[in-house]
Formats: sequence, C-alpha cells, structure tokens
Amino acid sequence: MMSPHDTATDAPNAPTRFNEASATFAVRGSDAPDLDAGVAAIRNVLATLPARPGVYRMQDARGDVLYVGKARALKSRVTNYTQVERLPKRLQRMVAQTRAMTIVTTNNEAEALLLEAQLIKRYRPAYNVLLRDDKSFPFILLRDDHDFPRIQKHRGARRAKGNYYGPFASAGSVNTTLNALQKLFLLRSCTDGFFKRRDRPCLLYQIKRCSAPCVGRIAPAAYAELVADAKAFLAGKSTEVQAKLGGQMEVAAAAMDFELAAILRDRLRALTFIQGSQAINAEGVGDADIFALANQSGVMGIQAFFIRGGQNWGHRSFFPAHTNDVPEDEVLASFLMQFYEEVPPPRVIFVDRELGEGALLGEALGARAGHRVTLSVPQRGVRRRLLDQATRNAGEALERRLAEGTTQARLLREVADLFALGDAPDRIEVYDNSHIQGTNALGAMVVAGPEGFRKGQYRKFNIKNAETVPGDDFGMMREVFSRRFARAQEEDPDRDRGDWPDLVLIDGGRGQLSAAKAALDAMDIEDVCLVGVSKGPNRNAGRETFHMLDGRDFQLPVNAPVLFYLQRLRDEAHRFAIGAHRAKRAKAIGTSLLDDVPGIGPARKKALLMHFGTARAVRNASLEDLQKAPGVSTAMAQGIYDFFHAR
Repeated sequence: MMSPHDTATDAPNAPTRFNEASATFAVRGSDAPDLDAGVAAIRNVLATLPARPGVYRMQDARGDVLYVGKARALKSRVTNYTQVERLPKRLQRMVAQTRAMTIVTTNNEAEALLLEAQLIKRYRPAYNVLLRDDKSFPFILLRDDHDFPRIQKHRGARRAKGNYYGPFASAGSVNTTLNALQKLFLLRSCTDGFFKRRDRPCLLYQIKRCSAPCVGRIAPAAYAELVADAKAFLAGKSTEVQAKLGGQMEVAAAAMDFELAAILRDRLRALTFIQGSQAINAEGVGDADIFALANQSGVMGIQAFFIRGGQNWGHRSFFPAHTNDVPEDEVLASFLMQFYEEVPPPRVIFVDRELGEGALLGEALGARAGHRVTLSVPQRGVRRRLLDQATRNAGEALERRLAEGTTQARLLREVADLFALGDAPDRIEVYDNSHIQGTNALGAMVVAGPEGFRKGQYRKFNIKNAETVPGDDFGMMREVFSRRFARAQEEDPDRDRGDWPDLVLIDGGRGQLSAAKAALDAMDIEDVCLVGVSKGPNRNAGRETFHMLDGRDFQLPVNAPVLFYLQRLRDEAHRFAIGAHRAKRAKAIGTSLLDDVPGIGPARKKALLMHFGTARAVRNASLEDLQKAPGVSTAMAQGIYDFFHAR
C-alpha cells in the first residue's frame, strides 16, 4: 500500500496546472465480483481521503479501470459508494468488481472535470458514458505562412500558422464547401513544393478554381484582396461579399469587359450554391453549437448542429455507449466534456435541457478554450427554432438507429444459426492478406458487432517472420493468427474483456482455414469458431463457398440477407487490407537503399546519387569507385562497401 502522498505509477499526464497527489489503495481477495470486498476496498481509501476536489478511478483486481469520476469533495463523494442500498444496480455491479482506487487531487472542481474527460478518453471505462465516435473533425485552414496563402482541409493538431474554420460535421461537407470556396475566391490549394516548381498554370486554373499565383497570373495585392474576402465570408459576412461581387460584375459589364463579367458571374453562382446548401437558417446566431438528446427505451442519441458565422457547417448524430440507468442530463454533460476534448468550443452552446452542472461545465470549457463559454436553453426566436430542429432530428436519427439495430440483431441471429454459435455473436473478426508477389505483405483484421463496424479496433500485421516465405498466403495467415491470439492470451486470458471473437471469418479457401487452425492448435486454442469464405466461380459475388472446420462446404441462396451481410464483412476486410498495402507500398517507393547505411545523411546520399546515378549502382560499386566519389573519405567508403558486401 502506498502512503497518501505518494504518486501512483500510473498517474495520468495531466496538465501542469493540476496538483497531483495520487495514491492507489487495494485489498487482496478473490477476483470474482464480491460486494463486500468492493465496499471494503472503498472504505480503506476513505480513511485517508481529503475533502478537496479531485478525480478517482475505480479499478478491478487486474488493475483495469472500471469507472472515472470527479468530485468537489473527494471524501464525501466516495463515501456514497459504501451505501450500496442507495446505488442503482449498475453502480452496485461496479462496486462489487472494485478492488483498488487511484486518487488525483486538483485545485478546483473545474480542473477535476477536465481531468475526468481526459481519463475517460484514455481508459474508456466500462461504467462511464462513452462517446463512441471520437474521430477528429475536419476544418478548413487558410494558411498565413506564405505570400500567397493556401486554403486546405485540415485534421488533427492545429500547429500550422493560419486561420482555422470549423468544425465541419464530415469530410463530405468540408469538401463540398472547399470546392465552392475555390470557385468563389480562386485561392490556391497546392502544396508549397508544387507551387515552387510550376512554370505554367495547372488544371485548376483552366477550370477556374485557382488564380495561378504560382506563375504570376495575379498580383500579390489582388490575391491578398481575395484572401480578405475569403476571411470575411468564412466569418459570416457573406452578404457583404455578395454585394461586392455584384458591384464588380456590373462595372465590368458596363465597361464591356464581358470576360471578366462572366468570371464574376461564376463566382457569384458559387456563392449562391454555398448559401443554398445551408439547410438551416441561422442568421444572427453567430458561432454556436446546438445539442439535443433523444431517449427511447434506454437507448440515447444526440444530435449536434455546428453554426459558424451564421452558416450551417453540418450536423452529426452520436449514440453514446453505457447509458443504461444513467440520467439524461448526466449523459449529455459527460458527452459534451468528451466531445470538446478535441474540438474547440464556441462561446455559446445551446442544449435542450438544463444541466445540473451547466455552469461548472461552461467554466471548465472556458478554461480550456481561453475564452468564456456559456451553456443555455433558448426559449424563443431563431435560437429556439434551431433547437427544435435539432430535437426533431435527434428523435428521427434514434428511430433509424433502432430500426437498423433490429435488422442487425436479426442478421446476427441468422449468423448464429448458420454457424451453430448458440448466441448471436457480439464480436466478429474478419481476416485478409494483401501483397504483390510477396512484397509489402501484410495481414488485416476488421471487427464488427451489433452496432456495426468497430473501426477503432481494426489491426494491421506487417509480415516480418523470417520463416514466412514471401508470397505464401498460408504462411502469412499462420503468422497473423499466431501473433493476434498470442497477444489475446497474454492480455485477456480469462476472456472477460470482450477482446476474444465469437466468430472468425477468413477471406480464403480451405488452405487459409487450415493454416489458421494450425496456428490456434499450436496455442491450445480449440473453441474459436473459424469459417473460410472463398469466392465463387469467376470470383462472382453471390456464389461464395463457406468452409467449416468439420469438413462441410456450402453455399447460400444468392438473395439471402445473411449472405449480403457476410459479403459486407468480407468486402470491408478486403478494402482495409488493400488500403493498408497501398499505403505501405507508397511509403516503400519513397525509400532508398542508402537510407539504412550508417553515417549517410541526406546531403551525402544526394552526392552519391549524383555521382553514381542510382542507389543500386552505389550498392554494386567497388571500394575503389566509392573512394573516388566526391566528399567520401576512405573510412566512409569502407563503411559503405562493408554495409552492402560484408554480410
């Protein structure tokens, strides 16, 4: 046991403003859920807990995080878990599994709320409300580090200097807007390297999507004016930009400069297209995000609208996990903290209900954003109409989700019947290999379940064992299965974390199936359902053959819904494997034989290539030829020669 002032070894990398004084407390006992043992572990912690703000983590006997919570006063909050008769069934199950706790104190409750969101995202505990769709959102970036700024789509950390506009709800919405902006403002979208190499305009200039500043077709001052107009438009001043373009078109027409007038007309059409694509009238709202929650039979959906500069930049539906028996306002509050972990919050957030900790939430988000953030429930006017529209969309999206879930559940039951699984599978893994004549070989695994594809759990396996012969599909499959299930045995030997598959589909025939079975047999794994899926004659979809371990081969009717479902799984694995292989091959194309030679940097590599012509010529060069190369010493020449020949 650690002292109350010791720092736990697994304490998170919290921001420096947190005062971390964490401790881990545990009791020994059975790994099986035991309410008395859980309460004893919590009471052991209570003896030394301070009455100050902080974050606590409930952990099971293996140290896995069950729950992350924050508190204004840790001692008072954690005490509640010892009064098990007052807890809902969900939390009683959590207490029964608890065997240890980790405590981190903070300066105030707002900091605790921020840290709680970070830890939930990091550990994804089984008893916290989780934001399933935590992919980064796309932005439009108007760079500010070049004489002719570039406009582009951006994801991830915002390190580049410039103005960021977003978030957009999807890549499709940002691509549509970006294409229209190129037509409207003729700003370049090419990289700086491409820009420097141009000696004539590219195709984008020909189709009137760029003003070709790379070859001087527009003066710097005129381009700067386009950039200013683009900033004004993205800031919500579209009416001013429209009036300016209209005036310029009239002047050009009056001067009988019809070519310029036609260009301005096309730009006005692009502006009209963007305005017409705004399905939501948000005039006067400025920058705001709108969230509404719908609940049916314990399943919750949240609809988000993104308004920037009075323009609709898209909407998206979210379906948080682990929401059973959790109050709706708590689900929405937890969702918002996780959502804004990556996305910068606007100054105003509209929600469809009062949140018990709304003020605290606004304070925490404001501390992260560096400006004031207000949460409110609008009652009238445009804001209320927007919220009502979000509420209606939330309900409709949830109904579609439930309908799709019913269909999915029926398909999974058919899959269980088809392969004699007993219960509908919760986790299906699908495997495929990809290579070209043995080069850049890799295996791919995709995962699906009742909620659809679980893309965060996809895995790639670079084929690297010396025993695997290049191009040997069976050997590749053995290697992939050996590595995947060896790790599963190490990390989840009791199979209680949901990481073991209920069904494994293999894109291949009986040979690949036998290779996978041999790998599992070597690890004494005999209870995983393996099925091979081979393409039909002439690789026709609909004529797939399913190969079972008991020797049976069968086909399904070409119009069977369960066949369509299994085809989707197989095709997703194929898509993922091919994409990973292409990315690996593209990376390999940019490498050189000289990259791995010790002591050879970019300048020396360039000098060698200029002297010998190719990296292969360097490899085949004699020691005397290497010594004659400019800038290569006798010792370096010997090192290069030994690297390629002394093996």
